Amino acid sequence: MDFIVERPTFSDREYNILDFGAKSDGIFNNRKAIQTAIDTCSKNGGGKVVIPNGYFYTGPIELKSNVNLFLMENAFVKFSKTKEEYPLIWTEYEGIKRIRAISPITAKNCENIAITGKGIMDGSGDLWRGVKQFKLTIKEWERCLQKSPYVIQGKECGIWCPTKTYYEGVIKGEPDYNDPNALEIAGENWDVYRPVFVSIVQCDKVLIEGVTLQNSPAWNVHPLFCTNFTMNQAIIKNKFSAQNGDGIDLESCRNCEIANTIFEVGDDGICIKSGKNREARKIKFPTENVWIHGCKVFNAHGGFVVGSEMSRGVRHILVEDCTFSGTDIGIRFKSTMGRGGVVEDIQIQNIQMADIIGEAMIFTMGYVLVNIEDPKEGKQQPDREDIPEFKNITMDHIICNGAKIAMKIEGLEQLPIHNITVKNSQFIVDNAMDLHLCEEICLENVEIQTKEKQYKYKKEKFSAN
Repeated sequence: MDFIVERPTFSDREYNILDFGAKSDGIFNNRKAIQTAIDTCSKNGGGKVVIPNGYFYTGPIELKSNVNLFLMENAFVKFSKTKEEYPLIWTEYEGIKRIRAISPITAKNCENIAITGKGIMDGSGDLWRGVKQFKLTIKEWERCLQKSPYVIQGKECGIWCPTKTYYEGVIKGEPDYNDPNALEIAGENWDVYRPVFVSIVQCDKVLIEGVTLQNSPAWNVHPLFCTNFTMNQAIIKNKFSAQNGDGIDLESCRNCEIANTIFEVGDDGICIKSGKNREARKIKFPTENVWIHGCKVFNAHGGFVVGSEMSRGVRHILVEDCTFSGTDIGIRFKSTMGRGGVVEDIQIQNIQMADIIGEAMIFTMGYVLVNIEDPKEGKQQPDREDIPEFKNITMDHIICNGAKIAMKIEGLEQLPIHNITVKNSQFIVDNAMDLHLCEEICLENVEIQTKEKQYKYKKEKFSAN
């Protein structure tokens, strides 16, 4: 790792939220007390805002520069869900400009901020999220119906909705974002616009350490346009059924470290993003210089993931000494035509994977179908800048016991996925490889054991149409 991640530093001054009127009874709304403590701490030059042991119910809070929000070991912070406290705003979500409710925890244009300690912060995501029936047991589904009777009947399964406004919002869809009254129109169904739990935008020197962040309305932690971001020894949790319940989505950030953290979530675990499509590419801010190590991911859609929003580029990433257990996919790179951007210089090493449901490793350009057609010719003729590229990715010492397939690659005719290397690795899987539209796929000292055959690759290169 040839870059330095700067951590925040803080004054020794402490501000206990009890001194600002906070009450630990699980009923009193502590939003004003916590926010006043944060504001006072920042105004006085910074320090530590202490949330002591106890149950603290609160509305959304905003972090400020030079403040370390510290949770004692038995502190439990539970966030509210009310229309008055969570107004709709314009923000970025899934790589583009979107309407969302404000997040339970936000920080914007700050420096030297942290959430630390051993306590728990709960985003009350179960009050926000719809749930697909196939993700629940019969008893869990019945409990949902006791809370709310609203169900959208899909082709494959029903989707339970927590409120009538959510139900109607899903059916209605989002308003035309070019409409000057879009926010007002969306407000009729405000809670369908689920926020990320922790939104950190354009901040420098950020630390999340030790705490448990759980039950997020959408993504759990979302750093966007940040520098010097560190997550260490945290626990990031969501139920398996949590729709869009990603662990961390590091988007267009530079100089970052994610270390020794446990992820057990309802969508992708550790995800690297950088905006979506042409609109995102107007801003030159790739995600780069990221060191991920010592992490464990359970029951996620993917263990380590890049994309599908990667239009500003992703480069200089080192992932090492991690374990992925019971995830849908182990190592997952995904994009599609129209994204553009380049993913390159990625090193993944010393990874253990067990009981992977689908692919141990997948590189796909078919994640979302986007038609870019010439109106005269009626066939795909994208601009070069719209074509995404995966290249120069190395995976070393990957051990996988249990997966549907060791490696799947599906590129594009316009630009095959190329220069992917796997070495010193062993896989016990149902099937070996499924390669399409790729070039210079190199296997060195790789063993793949399937049900029918053992494959040993001393040093071989593959290409596929």
